[in-house]
Amino acid sequence: MTYEEIVEKVRSVYENADARDIFEHIAVQINIVGEGEGIFYMEVANRHICIEPYDYYDRDGLVIVSAQTIYDIADGKLTFHDAYHSGVLQCQGNIEKMKKLQKIVLGSRTTKRKTTKKQIGS
Repeated sequence: MTYEEIVEKVRSVYENADARDIFEHIAVQINIVGEGEGIFYMEVANRHICIEPYDYYDRDGLVIVSAQTIYDIADGKLTFHDAYHSGVLQCQGNIEKMKKLQKIVLGSRTTKRKTTKKQIGS
C-alpha cells in the first residue's frame, strides 16, 4: 500500500463519520511507519472531521502507527484503545483530548444511531 492509498482509505472512512458529540477542536497528526510511510492529520472542528496529507504543527497529539494498524482501525477490526494498549500504536501529547475521538461514530453505526433515536421519539 502506498502513502496516498492510506490517506484515501482513512479519508473515505471518516468523510461521513458523525462527530456531533465532540464540541471542541482536536487535531492529531498521524505518522505512518514502515510500508507507505508518511504523515497526515485528522482534525475535528465544528463537529466535522477533516483528513489531510500534511504535518500539523499546532497539534493536540501525535500517533505513530503502521499502515496495517490504521487499516485495521478503519475497518473496525481493531479499536484505537486496543491498538494503544497492545503497543502497536503509540501516542504523544494530550491523551485526554485524544480519547474524545472515540465519540466519533463511523458509517453504518451512524445510520443505526439515527434510527434508534427516531424509534425512541415515536
